[in-house]
Amino acid sequence: MTAGTPGVLRIANASGFYGDRFDALREMLTGGPLDVVTGDYLAELTMLILGRDRQRNPASGYAGTFLRQLEEGLGLAHERGVKIVANAGGLNPAGLAAAVRELAGRVGVPVRVAHVEGDDLLGSAHAWGEGVLSANAYLGGAGIAACLRAGADVVVTGRVTDAALVTGPAAAHFGWAPDDLDALAGAVVAGHVLECGTQATGGNYAFFAAHGSGSGVRRPGFPLAELHADGSAVITKHPGTGGIVDIGTVTAQLLYETGGARYAGPDVTARLDTVRLTQDGPDRVGLAGVRGEAPPPTLKVGLNRIGGWRNEIVFVLTGLDIDAKARLVKDQVADAFARADRAPERVRWELARTDRADAGSEETASALLRLVVRDPDPDAVGRAVSGAAVELALGSYPGFHVTAPPGKGAPYGVFEAAYVDAAEVPHTAVLPDGTRARMPTPIRTRALEPVPPPPLPGPLPAGPTRRAPLGLVAGARSGDKGGDANVGVWARTDEAWRWLAHTLTVELFTRLLPETADLPVTRHVLPNLGALNFTVEGLLGEGVAAQARFDPQAKALGEWLRSRHVDIPEVLL
Repeated sequence: MTAGTPGVLRIANASGFYGDRFDALREMLTGGPLDVVTGDYLAELTMLILGRDRQRNPASGYAGTFLRQLEEGLGLAHERGVKIVANAGGLNPAGLAAAVRELAGRVGVPVRVAHVEGDDLLGSAHAWGEGVLSANAYLGGAGIAACLRAGADVVVTGRVTDAALVTGPAAAHFGWAPDDLDALAGAVVAGHVLECGTQATGGNYAFFAAHGSGSGVRRPGFPLAELHADGSAVITKHPGTGGIVDIGTVTAQLLYETGGARYAGPDVTARLDTVRLTQDGPDRVGLAGVRGEAPPPTLKVGLNRIGGWRNEIVFVLTGLDIDAKARLVKDQVADAFARADRAPERVRWELARTDRADAGSEETASALLRLVVRDPDPDAVGRAVSGAAVELALGSYPGFHVTAPPGKGAPYGVFEAAYVDAAEVPHTAVLPDGTRARMPTPIRTRALEPVPPPPLPGPLPAGPTRRAPLGLVAGARSGDKGGDANVGVWARTDEAWRWLAHTLTVELFTRLLPETADLPVTRHVLPNLGALNFTVEGLLGEGVAAQARFDPQAKALGEWLRSRHVDIPEVLL
Protein backbone atom coordinates (compact mmCIF):
# COMPACT_ATOMS: atom_id res chain seq x y z
CA MET A 1 0.00 0.00 0.00
CA THR A 2 1.13 3.54 -0.70
CA ALA A 3 3.40 5.48 1.60
CA GLY A 4 1.60 8.09 3.67
CA THR A 5 2.44 8.50 7.34
CA PRO A 6 4.43 5.53 8.73
CA GLY A 7 2.27 3.19 10.83
CA VAL A 8 -0.94 4.75 9.52
CA LEU A 9 -3.46 3.23 7.12
CA ARG A 10 -5.42 5.89 5.24
CA ILE A 11 -8.87 4.61 4.28
CA ALA A 12 -11.34 6.86 2.46
CA ASN A 13 -14.97 6.64 1.46
CA ALA A 14 -16.18 7.61 -2.02
CA SER A 15 -19.82 6.49 -1.91
CA GLY A 16 -22.41 6.50 0.85
CA PHE A 17 -25.24 5.00 -1.20
CA TYR A 18 -26.14 3.82 -4.71
CA GLY A 19 -26.53 7.15 -6.50
CA ASP A 20 -24.03 9.22 -4.51
CA ARG A 21 -21.82 11.85 -6.16
CA PHE A 22 -20.42 10.22 -9.30
CA ASP A 23 -17.09 12.08 -9.33
CA ALA A 24 -16.28 11.29 -5.69
CA LEU A 25 -13.98 8.38 -6.59
CA ARG A 26 -11.83 10.62 -8.76
CA GLU A 27 -11.84 13.35 -6.11
CA MET A 28 -10.58 10.98 -3.44
CA LEU A 29 -7.92 9.40 -5.66
CA THR A 30 -6.50 12.77 -6.78
CA GLY A 31 -7.02 14.84 -3.63
CA GLY A 32 -4.25 13.44 -1.44
CA PRO A 33 -2.43 10.29 -0.31
CA LEU A 34 -4.53 7.18 0.30
CA ASP A 35 -4.01 3.47 0.84
CA VAL A 36 -7.58 2.23 0.38
CA VAL A 37 -10.71 3.80 -1.04
CA THR A 38 -14.05 2.21 -0.18
CA GLY A 39 -17.55 2.53 -1.56
CA ASP A 40 -20.80 1.67 0.18
CA TYR A 41 -23.57 1.11 -2.37
CA LEU A 42 -26.01 -1.09 -0.48
CA ALA A 43 -28.99 -0.11 1.64
CA GLU A 44 -32.09 -2.08 2.53
CA LEU A 45 -34.01 -0.44 -0.32
CA THR A 46 -31.10 -0.97 -2.75
CA MET A 47 -31.19 -4.71 -2.15
CA LEU A 48 -34.87 -4.74 -3.09
CA ILE A 49 -34.14 -2.77 -6.28
CA LEU A 50 -31.31 -5.15 -7.20
CA GLY A 51 -33.56 -8.11 -6.44
CA ARG A 52 -36.11 -6.86 -8.95
CA ASP A 53 -33.31 -6.24 -11.47
CA ARG A 54 -32.14 -9.83 -11.04
CA GLN A 55 -35.66 -11.11 -11.68
CA ARG A 56 -35.62 -9.40 -15.07
CA ASN A 57 -32.00 -10.26 -15.90
CA PRO A 58 -30.12 -12.92 -13.90
CA ALA A 59 -26.78 -11.46 -15.07
CA SER A 60 -27.51 -8.16 -13.32
CA GLY A 61 -27.95 -7.56 -9.57
CA TYR A 62 -24.93 -5.31 -8.98
CA ALA A 63 -24.39 -1.52 -8.91
CA GLY A 64 -23.61 -0.52 -12.48
CA THR A 65 -22.56 2.98 -11.40
CA PHE A 66 -19.45 1.51 -9.79
CA LEU A 67 -18.28 0.12 -13.14
CA ARG A 68 -18.72 3.49 -14.81
CA GLN A 69 -16.73 5.17 -12.04
CA LEU A 70 -13.92 2.65 -12.56
CA GLU A 71 -13.53 3.55 -16.23
CA GLU A 72 -11.40 6.46 -15.05
CA GLY A 73 -10.77 5.55 -11.42
CA LEU A 74 -9.15 2.18 -12.05
CA GLY A 75 -6.14 3.70 -13.80
CA LEU A 76 -5.77 6.44 -11.18
CA ALA A 77 -5.87 3.90 -8.36
CA HIS A 78 -3.29 1.68 -10.08
CA GLU A 79 -0.92 4.62 -10.64
CA ARG A 80 -1.14 5.60 -6.96
CA GLY A 81 -1.09 2.08 -5.52
CA VAL A 82 -4.52 2.51 -3.91
CA LYS A 83 -6.66 -0.54 -3.21
CA ILE A 84 -10.39 -0.36 -4.02
CA VAL A 85 -12.91 -2.14 -1.79
CA ALA A 86 -16.65 -1.83 -2.49
CA ASN A 87 -19.83 -3.72 -1.72
CA ALA A 88 -21.20 -2.80 -5.16
CA GLY A 89 -21.49 -6.52 -5.98
CA GLY A 90 -24.94 -6.52 -4.38
CA LEU A 91 -26.63 -9.79 -5.32
CA ASN A 92 -24.01 -10.76 -7.90
CA PRO A 93 -20.44 -10.08 -6.71
CA ALA A 94 -18.99 -12.73 -9.04
CA GLY A 95 -20.66 -11.02 -11.99
CA LEU A 96 -19.29 -7.64 -10.99
CA ALA A 97 -15.78 -9.06 -10.48
CA ALA A 98 -15.89 -10.51 -14.00
CA ALA A 99 -17.08 -7.16 -15.35
CA VAL A 100 -14.23 -5.35 -13.57
CA ARG A 101 -11.71 -7.76 -15.14
CA GLU A 102 -13.22 -7.14 -18.57
CA LEU A 103 -13.05 -3.38 -17.99
CA ALA A 104 -9.45 -3.60 -16.80
CA GLY A 105 -8.46 -5.45 -19.97
CA ARG A 106 -10.31 -2.96 -22.13
CA VAL A 107 -8.65 0.11 -20.56
CA GLY A 108 -5.26 -1.60 -20.23
CA VAL A 109 -4.88 -1.50 -16.45
CA PRO A 110 -3.24 -4.66 -15.00
CA VAL A 111 -5.16 -5.15 -11.75
CA ARG A 112 -5.88 -8.24 -9.70
CA VAL A 113 -9.56 -8.61 -8.86
CA ALA A 114 -11.11 -10.68 -6.09
CA HIS A 115 -14.56 -10.94 -4.61
CA VAL A 116 -16.40 -12.11 -1.51
CA GLU A 117 -19.53 -14.24 -1.65
CA GLY A 118 -21.64 -16.54 0.50
CA ASP A 119 -23.99 -13.90 1.87
CA ASP A 120 -26.78 -14.84 -0.58
CA LEU A 121 -29.03 -17.29 1.26
CA LEU A 122 -32.06 -17.07 -1.01
CA GLY A 123 -31.60 -20.62 -2.24
CA SER A 124 -30.61 -22.05 1.13
CA ALA A 125 -32.57 -24.54 3.19
CA HIS A 126 -34.15 -21.79 5.27
CA ALA A 127 -37.86 -21.19 4.76
CA TRP A 128 -37.96 -17.45 4.20
CA GLY A 129 -41.62 -17.29 3.24
CA GLU A 130 -43.48 -16.45 0.07
CA GLY A 131 -42.36 -13.72 -2.31
CA VAL A 132 -38.86 -13.13 -0.92
CA LEU A 133 -36.66 -11.51 -3.60
CA SER A 134 -33.42 -11.41 -1.64
CA ALA A 135 -32.08 -12.98 1.55
CA ASN A 136 -28.57 -11.83 2.39
CA ALA A 137 -26.51 -12.31 5.52
CA TYR A 138 -24.41 -9.39 6.74
CA LEU A 139 -20.81 -10.63 6.52
CA GLY A 140 -17.79 -9.20 8.30
CA GLY A 141 -14.41 -8.13 6.99
CA ALA A 142 -12.55 -11.47 7.08
CA GLY A 143 -13.17 -12.27 3.41
CA ILE A 144 -12.02 -8.81 2.33
CA ALA A 145 -8.86 -9.21 4.42
CA ALA A 146 -8.13 -12.59 2.82
CA CYS A 147 -8.47 -11.11 -0.68
CA LEU A 148 -6.12 -8.23 0.12
CA ARG A 149 -3.56 -10.53 1.74
CA ALA A 150 -3.60 -12.55 -1.51
CA GLY A 151 -2.61 -9.45 -3.46
CA ALA A 152 -5.96 -8.17 -4.74
CA ASP A 153 -6.06 -4.59 -6.04
CA VAL A 154 -9.85 -4.50 -6.29
CA VAL A 155 -12.21 -6.36 -3.95
CA VAL A 156 -15.95 -6.38 -4.56
CA THR A 157 -18.45 -7.90 -2.17
CA GLY A 158 -22.11 -8.56 -1.77
CA ARG A 159 -23.90 -7.80 1.48
CA VAL A 160 -21.29 -7.11 4.12
CA THR A 161 -21.74 -4.76 7.05
CA ASP A 162 -20.88 -1.20 6.12
CA ALA A 163 -18.02 -1.20 8.65
CA ALA A 164 -16.53 -4.38 7.12
CA LEU A 165 -15.24 -2.23 4.26
CA VAL A 166 -12.84 -0.77 6.85
CA THR A 167 -12.25 -3.70 9.23
CA GLY A 168 -11.18 -5.95 6.34
CA PRO A 169 -8.41 -3.69 4.98
CA ALA A 170 -7.30 -2.78 8.50
CA ALA A 171 -7.03 -6.42 9.59
CA ALA A 172 -5.03 -7.23 6.45
CA HIS A 173 -2.69 -4.27 6.87
CA PHE A 174 -2.03 -4.54 10.60
CA GLY A 175 -2.17 -8.32 10.85
CA TRP A 176 -4.99 -8.35 13.38
CA ALA A 177 -6.29 -11.72 14.53
CA PRO A 178 -10.00 -12.36 15.19
CA ASP A 179 -9.40 -11.92 18.94
CA ASP A 180 -7.89 -8.43 18.59
CA LEU A 181 -11.28 -7.18 19.68
CA ASP A 182 -10.40 -3.65 20.80
CA ALA A 183 -8.52 -2.88 17.58
CA LEU A 184 -11.32 -4.34 15.48
CA ALA A 185 -13.89 -2.34 17.47
CA GLY A 186 -11.97 0.87 16.78
CA ALA A 187 -12.03 0.06 13.07
CA VAL A 188 -15.77 -0.68 13.23
CA VAL A 189 -16.42 2.74 14.77
CA ALA A 190 -14.20 4.43 12.18
CA GLY A 191 -16.00 2.49 9.46
CA HIS A 192 -19.38 3.57 10.80
CA VAL A 193 -18.26 7.20 10.64
CA LEU A 194 -17.05 6.82 7.05
CA GLU A 195 -19.85 4.68 5.64
CA CYS A 196 -22.32 7.47 4.83
CA GLY A 197 -19.83 9.65 3.01
CA THR A 198 -20.34 13.36 3.50
CA GLN A 199 -22.61 12.91 6.52
CA ALA A 200 -19.32 12.87 8.46
CA THR A 201 -18.06 16.10 6.87
CA GLY A 202 -21.00 18.43 7.41
CA GLY A 203 -23.67 16.92 5.19
CA ASN A 204 -27.16 16.66 6.73
CA TYR A 205 -25.71 18.36 9.81
CA ALA A 206 -27.98 19.93 12.44
CA PHE A 207 -25.78 23.01 12.91
CA PHE A 208 -24.94 23.63 9.24
CA ALA A 209 -26.22 27.22 9.47
CA ALA A 210 -23.48 28.11 11.96
CA HIS A 211 -20.94 27.52 9.17
CA GLY A 212 -22.51 29.99 6.75
CA SER A 213 -23.59 29.34 3.18
CA GLY A 214 -20.20 29.26 1.48
CA SER A 215 -18.84 26.66 -0.90
CA GLY A 216 -17.73 24.41 1.95
CA VAL A 217 -21.29 23.76 3.06
CA ARG A 218 -22.54 23.53 -0.53
CA ARG A 219 -20.12 20.77 -1.52
CA PRO A 220 -18.59 18.89 1.40
CA GLY A 221 -15.64 16.63 0.68
CA PHE A 222 -15.71 12.92 1.41
CA PRO A 223 -14.18 11.61 4.65
CA LEU A 224 -11.13 9.50 5.35
CA ALA A 225 -9.73 7.82 8.44
CA GLU A 226 -6.09 7.61 9.46
CA LEU A 227 -6.12 4.24 11.23
CA HIS A 228 -3.46 3.05 13.69
CA ALA A 229 -2.47 -0.46 14.72
CA ASP A 230 -4.32 -0.20 18.05
CA GLY A 231 -7.60 0.68 16.32
CA SER A 232 -7.49 4.39 17.13
CA ALA A 233 -8.06 6.77 14.25
CA VAL A 234 -8.28 10.36 13.11
CA ILE A 235 -11.29 11.28 10.99
CA THR A 236 -10.43 13.95 8.44
CA LYS A 237 -10.76 14.85 4.74
CA HIS A 238 -8.49 15.85 1.89
CA PRO A 239 -6.99 19.37 2.15
CA GLY A 240 -8.93 22.04 0.32
CA THR A 241 -12.18 20.11 0.07
CA GLY A 242 -15.41 21.55 1.41
CA GLY A 243 -17.30 20.70 4.54
CA ILE A 244 -16.41 20.46 8.21
CA VAL A 245 -14.95 17.70 10.36
CA ASP A 246 -15.45 18.44 14.03
CA ILE A 247 -16.67 16.64 17.13
CA GLY A 248 -20.26 17.54 16.24
CA THR A 249 -20.21 16.11 12.71
CA VAL A 250 -18.53 12.92 13.91
CA THR A 251 -20.90 12.55 16.88
CA ALA A 252 -23.88 12.96 14.57
CA GLN A 253 -22.69 10.15 12.32
CA LEU A 254 -21.79 7.90 15.26
CA LEU A 255 -25.41 8.12 16.43
CA TYR A 256 -26.86 7.48 12.98
CA GLU A 257 -28.88 4.26 12.68
CA THR A 258 -27.56 2.80 15.92
CA GLY A 259 -29.28 1.57 19.06
CA GLY A 260 -27.76 0.86 22.45
CA ALA A 261 -24.20 1.02 23.70
CA ARG A 262 -23.39 -2.37 22.15
CA TYR A 263 -23.01 -2.04 18.37
CA ALA A 264 -23.01 -5.66 17.21
CA GLY A 265 -21.37 -6.95 14.05
CA PRO A 266 -19.96 -10.20 12.66
CA ASP A 267 -16.34 -9.23 13.48
CA VAL A 268 -16.81 -7.72 16.91
CA THR A 269 -19.32 -5.96 19.13
CA ALA A 270 -18.10 -2.40 19.57
CA ARG A 271 -18.93 -0.54 22.76
CA LEU A 272 -20.14 2.89 21.65
CA ASP A 273 -20.16 4.04 25.28
CA THR A 274 -16.35 3.81 25.34
CA VAL A 275 -15.67 6.03 22.32
CA ARG A 276 -13.63 9.16 23.11
CA LEU A 277 -13.54 12.04 20.62
CA THR A 278 -11.01 14.88 20.61
CA GLN A 279 -10.56 17.84 18.27
CA ASP A 280 -6.98 17.29 17.08
CA GLY A 281 -6.82 20.32 14.82
CA PRO A 282 -8.82 21.89 11.97
CA ASP A 283 -10.91 19.17 10.30
CA ARG A 284 -9.26 16.46 12.41
CA VAL A 285 -11.15 14.47 15.06
CA GLY A 286 -9.38 11.82 17.10
CA LEU A 287 -11.27 8.62 17.86
CA ALA A 288 -9.84 6.39 20.60
CA GLY A 289 -10.60 4.20 23.59
CA VAL A 290 -13.05 1.88 21.87
CA ARG A 291 -13.53 -1.44 23.62
CA GLY A 292 -14.53 -4.55 21.77
CA GLU A 293 -16.38 -7.67 22.83
CA ALA A 294 -16.87 -11.03 21.10
CA PRO A 295 -19.47 -10.88 18.30
CA PRO A 296 -22.88 -12.51 18.62
CA PRO A 297 -23.18 -16.17 17.54
CA THR A 298 -25.71 -15.25 14.84
CA LEU A 299 -25.63 -13.15 11.68
CA LYS A 300 -28.38 -10.78 10.64
CA VAL A 301 -30.11 -11.64 7.36
CA GLY A 302 -31.91 -8.93 5.41
CA LEU A 303 -35.04 -10.21 3.67
CA ASN A 304 -36.76 -8.21 0.93
CA ARG A 305 -40.05 -9.21 -0.61
CA ILE A 306 -42.89 -7.63 -2.53
CA GLY A 307 -45.49 -6.78 0.10
CA GLY A 308 -48.34 -5.96 -2.24
CA TRP A 309 -49.54 -3.05 -4.34
CA ARG A 310 -49.81 0.59 -3.38
CA ASN A 311 -51.41 3.74 -4.74
CA GLU A 312 -51.43 7.33 -3.56
CA ILE A 313 -53.53 10.41 -4.32
CA VAL A 314 -52.98 13.86 -2.83
CA PHE A 315 -56.01 16.15 -2.76
CA VAL A 316 -55.41 19.91 -2.54
CA LEU A 317 -57.74 21.78 -0.18
CA THR A 318 -57.61 25.56 -0.50
CA GLY A 319 -58.86 28.47 1.57
CA LEU A 320 -61.72 28.21 4.05
CA ASP A 321 -63.33 25.19 5.74
CA ILE A 322 -60.29 22.91 5.32
CA ASP A 323 -61.47 20.36 7.90
CA ALA A 324 -64.98 20.23 6.40
CA LYS A 325 -63.55 19.78 2.90
CA ALA A 326 -61.38 16.93 4.16
CA ARG A 327 -64.35 15.22 5.81
CA LEU A 328 -66.40 15.52 2.64
CA VAL A 329 -63.85 13.95 0.30
CA LYS A 330 -63.04 11.18 2.80
CA ASP A 331 -66.75 10.32 3.07
CA GLN A 332 -67.12 10.38 -0.72
CA VAL A 333 -64.15 8.09 -1.28
CA ALA A 334 -65.33 5.72 1.46
CA ASP A 335 -68.73 5.56 -0.24
CA ALA A 336 -67.09 4.82 -3.60
CA PHE A 337 -65.02 2.02 -2.04
CA ALA A 338 -68.14 0.55 -0.42
CA ARG A 339 -69.79 0.33 -3.83
CA ALA A 340 -66.72 -1.07 -5.60
CA ASP A 341 -66.39 -4.75 -6.46
CA ARG A 342 -62.95 -4.84 -4.82
CA ALA A 343 -62.00 -2.09 -2.36
CA PRO A 344 -58.43 -1.74 -1.00
CA GLU A 345 -57.58 -3.76 2.08
CA ARG A 346 -55.75 -0.90 3.84
CA VAL A 347 -56.70 2.75 3.57
CA ARG A 348 -54.82 5.58 5.25
CA TRP A 349 -55.51 9.33 5.24
CA GLU A 350 -53.18 12.13 6.37
CA LEU A 351 -54.07 15.83 6.42
CA ALA A 352 -51.07 18.20 6.35
CA ARG A 353 -52.18 21.70 7.36
CA THR A 354 -49.72 23.63 5.24
CA ASP A 355 -52.28 26.41 4.73
CA ARG A 356 -52.14 29.90 6.23
CA ALA A 357 -54.91 32.39 6.92
CA ASP A 358 -55.14 35.37 4.54
CA ALA A 359 -52.32 33.86 2.46
CA GLY A 360 -50.49 35.85 -0.18
CA SER A 361 -50.34 32.96 -2.66
CA GLU A 362 -52.67 30.13 -3.56
CA GLU A 363 -50.08 27.54 -2.63
CA THR A 364 -49.68 28.91 0.90
CA ALA A 365 -53.48 29.00 1.23
CA SER A 366 -53.67 25.24 0.58
CA ALA A 367 -53.52 22.08 2.68
CA LEU A 368 -52.71 18.59 1.41
CA LEU A 369 -54.89 15.54 2.09
CA ARG A 370 -53.00 12.35 1.30
CA LEU A 371 -54.73 9.05 0.57
CA VAL A 372 -52.58 5.90 0.58
CA VAL A 373 -54.05 2.48 -0.17
CA ARG A 374 -52.46 -0.98 -0.08
CA ASP A 375 -53.66 -4.40 -1.13
CA PRO A 376 -52.23 -7.76 -2.28
CA ASP A 377 -54.28 -7.42 -5.50
CA PRO A 378 -53.13 -4.76 -8.01
CA ASP A 379 -56.70 -4.32 -9.27
CA ALA A 380 -57.85 -3.20 -5.83
CA VAL A 381 -55.48 -0.22 -5.84
CA GLY A 382 -55.87 0.58 -9.54
CA ARG A 383 -59.13 1.52 -11.20
CA ALA A 384 -61.09 1.25 -7.95
CA VAL A 385 -58.96 4.06 -6.50
CA SER A 386 -58.27 6.26 -9.51
CA GLY A 387 -61.91 6.06 -10.53
CA ALA A 388 -63.09 7.04 -7.07
CA ALA A 389 -60.92 10.15 -7.20
CA VAL A 390 -61.49 11.21 -10.80
CA GLU A 391 -65.26 10.83 -10.61
CA LEU A 392 -65.36 13.38 -7.78
CA ALA A 393 -63.87 16.13 -9.95
CA LEU A 394 -67.15 18.02 -10.48
CA GLY A 395 -69.06 16.88 -7.42
CA SER A 396 -66.91 17.37 -4.35
CA TYR A 397 -65.48 20.28 -2.35
CA PRO A 398 -65.02 23.71 -3.94
CA GLY A 399 -61.65 24.11 -5.62
CA PHE A 400 -61.21 20.33 -6.08
CA HIS A 401 -57.94 19.25 -7.66
CA VAL A 402 -55.14 16.74 -7.05
CA THR A 403 -51.36 17.12 -7.28
CA ALA A 404 -51.01 14.52 -10.06
CA PRO A 405 -53.32 12.38 -12.19
CA PRO A 406 -54.19 9.13 -10.39
CA GLY A 407 -52.29 6.11 -11.65
CA LYS A 408 -52.78 2.37 -11.59
CA GLY A 409 -50.60 1.73 -8.54
CA ALA A 410 -47.23 0.07 -8.10
CA PRO A 411 -45.70 -2.77 -6.10
CA TYR A 412 -44.11 -1.95 -2.76
CA GLY A 413 -41.43 -3.76 -0.85
CA VAL A 414 -41.12 -5.03 2.69
CA PHE A 415 -37.89 -5.44 4.64
CA GLU A 416 -37.54 -7.95 7.47
CA ALA A 417 -34.58 -9.05 9.55
CA ALA A 418 -33.91 -12.68 10.41
CA TYR A 419 -30.97 -14.29 12.22
CA VAL A 420 -29.04 -17.47 11.46
CA ASP A 421 -26.15 -19.23 13.11
CA ALA A 422 -22.90 -17.80 11.73
CA ALA A 423 -21.63 -21.32 11.03
CA GLU A 424 -24.45 -21.83 8.51
CA VAL A 425 -23.27 -18.98 6.28
CA PRO A 426 -20.57 -19.91 3.71
CA HIS A 427 -18.51 -16.71 3.93
CA THR A 428 -16.06 -17.24 1.06
CA ALA A 429 -13.18 -15.20 -0.38
CA VAL A 430 -12.58 -15.84 -4.08
CA LEU A 431 -8.95 -14.82 -4.47
CA PRO A 432 -7.36 -13.23 -7.56
CA ASP A 433 -6.16 -16.61 -8.84
CA GLY A 434 -9.64 -18.13 -8.44
CA THR A 435 -8.85 -20.03 -5.23
CA ARG A 436 -11.87 -20.24 -2.94
CA ALA A 437 -11.15 -19.77 0.77
CA ARG A 438 -13.93 -20.42 3.30
CA MET A 439 -13.72 -18.04 6.26
CA PRO A 440 -13.88 -19.64 9.72
CA THR A 441 -16.63 -18.65 12.11
CA PRO A 442 -15.62 -16.87 15.34
CA ILE A 443 -14.44 -19.23 18.09
CA ARG A 444 -15.57 -16.86 20.83
CA THR A 445 -19.04 -15.36 20.71
CA ARG A 446 -21.18 -13.44 23.16
CA ALA A 447 -24.94 -13.11 23.10
CA LEU A 448 -26.08 -9.52 22.87
CA GLU A 449 -27.55 -7.99 26.00
CA PRO A 450 -28.29 -4.43 27.10
CA VAL A 451 -25.71 -2.38 28.99
CA PRO A 452 -26.86 -1.28 32.46
CA PRO A 453 -27.80 2.42 32.46
CA PRO A 454 -24.75 4.53 33.34
CA PRO A 455 -24.85 7.18 36.07
CA LEU A 456 -26.09 10.57 34.91
CA PRO A 457 -24.16 13.80 35.45
CA GLY A 458 -25.31 16.13 38.18
CA PRO A 459 -28.31 18.25 37.15
CA LEU A 460 -27.98 21.95 36.47
CA PRO A 461 -28.89 24.22 39.39
CA ALA A 462 -32.43 25.56 39.27
CA GLY A 463 -32.83 28.89 37.51
CA PRO A 464 -34.99 30.87 35.09
CA THR A 465 -36.08 29.13 31.90
CA ARG A 466 -37.39 30.25 28.53
CA ARG A 467 -39.71 28.44 26.13
CA ALA A 468 -37.61 27.80 23.01
CA PRO A 469 -36.82 25.12 20.39
CA LEU A 470 -34.82 22.16 21.71
CA GLY A 471 -32.53 22.51 18.69
CA LEU A 472 -31.01 25.72 20.05
CA VAL A 473 -28.99 23.62 22.49
CA ALA A 474 -29.05 20.08 21.05
CA GLY A 475 -28.23 18.47 17.73
CA ALA A 476 -29.97 15.40 16.34
CA ARG A 477 -29.67 12.86 13.58
CA SER A 478 -32.24 10.18 12.80
CA GLY A 479 -32.60 7.23 10.48
CA ASP A 480 -34.15 3.83 9.86
CA LYS A 481 -33.48 0.18 10.57
CA GLY A 482 -36.21 -1.82 8.89
CA GLY A 483 -39.49 -0.73 10.45
CA ASP A 484 -37.81 0.96 13.41
CA ALA A 485 -36.40 4.46 13.70
CA ASN A 486 -33.67 5.95 15.85
CA VAL A 487 -33.10 9.52 16.95
CA GLY A 488 -29.68 10.41 18.35
CA VAL A 489 -29.59 13.67 20.31
CA TRP A 490 -26.39 15.27 21.56
CA ALA A 491 -25.35 18.35 23.52
CA ARG A 492 -22.44 20.58 22.56
CA THR A 493 -21.39 21.67 26.06
CA ASP A 494 -21.06 19.95 29.43
CA GLU A 495 -23.75 22.22 30.89
CA ALA A 496 -26.16 21.41 28.08
CA TRP A 497 -25.45 17.69 28.56
CA ARG A 498 -26.25 17.93 32.29
CA TRP A 499 -29.61 19.48 31.40
CA LEU A 500 -30.38 17.19 28.45
CA ALA A 501 -29.62 13.97 30.31
CA HIS A 502 -32.16 14.79 33.03
CA THR A 503 -34.77 16.51 30.87
CA LEU A 504 -35.21 14.52 27.64
CA THR A 505 -36.83 11.43 29.09
CA VAL A 506 -38.87 8.90 27.14
CA GLU A 507 -41.99 10.59 28.51
CA LEU A 508 -40.97 13.99 27.16
CA PHE A 509 -39.73 12.48 23.88
CA THR A 510 -43.10 10.86 23.17
CA ARG A 511 -44.94 14.03 24.18
CA LEU A 512 -42.87 16.10 21.75
CA LEU A 513 -43.32 13.51 18.97
CA PRO A 514 -46.94 12.33 19.32
CA GLU A 515 -46.53 9.76 16.52
CA THR A 516 -44.34 7.76 18.90
CA ALA A 517 -46.70 7.86 21.90
CA ASP A 518 -48.20 4.40 21.38
CA LEU A 519 -44.99 2.70 20.29
CA PRO A 520 -42.18 1.08 22.30
CA VAL A 521 -39.46 3.72 22.83
CA THR A 522 -36.11 2.97 24.48
CA ARG A 523 -33.61 5.58 25.67
CA HIS A 524 -29.89 4.77 25.60
CA VAL A 525 -27.42 7.02 27.43
CA LEU A 526 -23.92 7.61 25.98
CA PRO A 527 -22.12 9.95 28.42
CA ASN A 528 -18.76 10.01 26.56
CA LEU A 529 -20.56 11.50 23.57
CA GLY A 530 -22.87 13.71 25.62
CA ALA A 531 -25.68 11.96 23.81
CA LEU A 532 -28.98 10.14 24.13
CA ASN A 533 -30.15 7.66 21.51
CA PHE A 534 -33.84 6.83 21.24
CA THR A 535 -35.08 3.79 19.32
CA VAL A 536 -38.72 3.77 18.22
CA GLU A 537 -40.07 0.35 17.28
CA GLY A 538 -42.52 0.06 14.41
CA LEU A 539 -42.69 3.74 13.44
CA LEU A 540 -41.85 2.93 9.81
CA GLY A 541 -44.20 0.00 9.41
CA GLU A 542 -42.68 -2.57 7.06
CA GLY A 543 -39.63 -0.48 6.15
CA VAL A 544 -38.67 2.25 3.73
CA ALA A 545 -39.87 0.50 0.58
CA ALA A 546 -43.38 0.25 2.05
CA GLN A 547 -43.51 4.07 2.35
CA ALA A 548 -45.71 3.81 5.42
CA ARG A 549 -45.37 7.46 6.45
CA PHE A 550 -44.63 10.91 5.06
CA ASP A 551 -40.91 10.54 5.89
CA PRO A 552 -40.45 6.80 5.22
CA GLN A 553 -36.81 6.63 6.40
CA ALA A 554 -37.25 8.92 9.43
CA LYS A 555 -34.50 11.16 8.04
CA ALA A 556 -36.14 14.31 9.41
CA LEU A 557 -37.54 12.89 12.63
CA GLY A 558 -34.63 14.41 14.57
CA GLU A 559 -35.20 17.82 12.99
CA TRP A 560 -38.87 17.67 13.97
CA LEU A 561 -37.77 16.93 17.54
CA ARG A 562 -35.32 19.87 17.49
CA SER A 563 -38.09 22.20 16.34
CA ARG A 564 -40.32 21.40 19.34
CA HIS A 565 -40.43 23.96 22.14
CA VAL A 566 -39.39 23.08 25.67
CA ASP A 567 -38.46 25.04 28.81
CA ILE A 568 -34.70 25.63 28.48
CA PRO A 569 -32.53 27.17 31.22
CA GLU A 570 -31.64 30.71 30.23
CA VAL A 571 -28.02 30.05 31.13
CA LEU A 572 -27.86 27.70 28.11
CA LEU A 573 -29.37 30.28 25.79
